[in-house]
Amino acid sequence: MIQPPNFEPNLPLPKMQNSMKQGVPTKKILIVDDEPDILEFLQYNLRKEGYLVVTAPDGLQAIQVAEREKPNLILLDIMMPEMDGVEACRLLRSRKEFDDTPIAFLTARDEDFSQIAALDVGGDDYITKPIKPRVLVSRINALLRRTSRVSEEETRTISLHDLVIDKDKVLVFKGEKTIELPRKEFEILWLLASKPGRVFTREEIFDKIWGADVIVGNRTIDVHIRKLREHIGETYIKTMKGIGYKFDF
Repeated sequence: MIQPPNFEPNLPLPKMQNSMKQGVPTKKILIVDDEPDILEFLQYNLRKEGYLVVTAPDGLQAIQVAEREKPNLILLDIMMPEMDGVEACRLLRSRKEFDDTPIAFLTARDEDFSQIAALDVGGDDYITKPIKPRVLVSRINALLRRTSRVSEEETRTISLHDLVIDKDKVLVFKGEKTIELPRKEFEILWLLASKPGRVFTREEIFDKIWGADVIVGNRTIDVHIRKLREHIGETYIKTMKGIGYKFDF
């Protein structure tokens, strides 16, 4: 295996930066990959940025480590023995405690099918190999900021750009304009806006808004999304072709 430039595998893991010690909670990241060199490379670069890092060599052990360590973010390779990353993500998302945990995948540059499958089971992002340390850190920082910015359990309002979404009043405020939405449209908007940037599959939206036991038409979500865009504007909700929708701005 070709080592990344300027990486010495036997370097001691760096100490956490001082800025992470001065009253700022340290985030814990679980890295899952079956290649020891990749694990060591990722661990080195993330420790250098002040993150706590735990590792696992396959998807099966990843679930066990995640349940024990409760990481703030999980970084999963896709192709692994025992259990691949896609199946591990699916099982993690089925557990309530990992419903809001950011999960990013490591994929080869030409693995379009794997990238779609990763997002389809609840992945938040993917990072292509070969991995560039600055890109890796930037994407992880963005995912963690996105998670801490909005938490449905901790807030009853979401403020993003010029939109304020008030869950108690079931109202949306856009600048000085007050927008009243039908209940289902509001619930879809709240779901998407609660995790800006995350792709929600059509199946996830059906399950969270209507429930797994309710049967609705295939075009139901499309109709609601179209009406939402008419109310709040075209730019906020983006269609991810073949996957689902995400809130972006």
